[in-house]
Amino acid sequence: MRMQTKNPQPKITYSAIGGDLEEIHAGFEAALKNLVASLGKTHHPLIAGTLRPGSGPAYESRSPIDADILLGTFHSPSSEQIDAVIANAKAAQKAWAAQPWQERVCVMRDAAEMIRARKYDLAAILSIEIGKTRLESLGDAEEAADLIDYYAAQIEENAGFVRPLGKLAPNEATEDVLRPYGVFAVLSPFNFPASLAAGMTGAALLTGNAVVFKPSEDASLTGAALAEIFAASKAPAGVFNCIYGTGETAGAYLTQNAGIDGIAFTGSHEVGMHLLRNVGACGPYAKPVLAELGGKNAAIVTASADLEAASEGVMRSAFGLQGQKCSACSRAYVDGRVAEEFLNLLVEKTNMLVIGDPTLREVYMGPLINEASFTRFEDAVKSAQQGGRLLHGGRRILTETLKRGYYVQPTIARLPLDHPLFAKELFLPFLSVGIADSFDHALAEANRSDFGLTGGLFSRDEAEIARFFDEAQAGVLYVNRRTGATTGAWPGVQSFCGWKGSGLTGRGGCGPYYPAQFMREQSRTRMT
Repeated sequence: MRMQTKNPQPKITYSAIGGDLEEIHAGFEAALKNLVASLGKTHHPLIAGTLRPGSGPAYESRSPIDADILLGTFHSPSSEQIDAVIANAKAAQKAWAAQPWQERVCVMRDAAEMIRARKYDLAAILSIEIGKTRLESLGDAEEAADLIDYYAAQIEENAGFVRPLGKLAPNEATEDVLRPYGVFAVLSPFNFPASLAAGMTGAALLTGNAVVFKPSEDASLTGAALAEIFAASKAPAGVFNCIYGTGETAGAYLTQNAGIDGIAFTGSHEVGMHLLRNVGACGPYAKPVLAELGGKNAAIVTASADLEAASEGVMRSAFGLQGQKCSACSRAYVDGRVAEEFLNLLVEKTNMLVIGDPTLREVYMGPLINEASFTRFEDAVKSAQQGGRLLHGGRRILTETLKRGYYVQPTIARLPLDHPLFAKELFLPFLSVGIADSFDHALAEANRSDFGLTGGLFSRDEAEIARFFDEAQAGVLYVNRRTGATTGAWPGVQSFCGWKGSGLTGRGGCGPYYPAQFMREQSRTRMT
């Protein structure tokens, strides 16, 4: 896979763009042209620093933009190869953990710079493999580098997580040290396959662990690109490894292997709880399972809200990346006094969205990731029509240029507050809107969910804002955010922590407490 070496200057996040847009588009288009010419290759697992033929089953990966586009063929390892990769990782981890933390920080910062230098190439892969727009793809690649840098800064600010403790005697000296667990299995999702993979991997490596990384089978090409970067870094061979396969086969065997000391996972609540119960809590002792598990995120629009800002913020959060974000706004509770005006603005803005091939610069919404997602979309539309009504969308797009992908209309449904779609996580461009009597009523409805990842409020009332921050049951809260009612967290700016069914540890990515979770505490007392 050909990758650029130039380190471009423009910086793109999910809610802000810095730099010359024409330069950004030119960089993306050049990278996309190079990528298209190189698609269709065969990819093998990275084991102990070497690409080795996988002796397990192979699978083809095709673009959600157009099923005729073969992205590549990926060979899974056999169970014996997974045993071997874990054994090699354990051997490499001992020397890696013994290095001074300052050296690990330097190695990982170099890896972050390699990601940043190649962000246009990564963005092109993300767009054609996941269906992300240009700017979403570039944001994902940029965040991958920023996450590693931010976690490196946390290691530095905490002096490698070594600190002196008190004394009971004058000839006693005690220090508290955080030590790595050993080998982490890192399982990343399809929707943010660069940033989340790099973030989980970077935190594990910075803290002295080794990693066996398995990307989502829907994001294998992005996984291969990251593996290439980490393999080219200064990390010792065997500290980072990459395997391919489904969650049910390679993922299950990897996580259940006795040689794995911890798991970092981002994905569904169902799978995360399975890992916690059947992997983390089985065996002779518990293993850490660090997981972010999705959301059913609500935005509240009060009678005092700026409705232009609210309608744009909700629209952006509901339909960015086709709603396939754990932080997407999938519920909105609107004060009845402003509901009609808000919904008119929301439908008007939604109707202006350009849907199509996300590699094109004017497109806002690309395709769903796969057929299973489309089936969920059809089911959600049918469910909404039972007891509610569609205000916009609800159909698949089957024009000549889009019929080979899973393109659907962004969909808005006005539903009674007891409708089951307010509780079910869909991971789709589907927004359920309910009418509330008051701020208290809306807040109570927002908190009724079993999930608690993100939440948004649009209000000019300071008392409502204060109560929202104190009483909303979610780990990431935004007020009056026009660029995204519930989306757009960035490393070191918004910690990304799931409450309730949206997380397992109470400490999330992008924040200062994340790296320490990859380590365990040890007290060391010495008498002089």
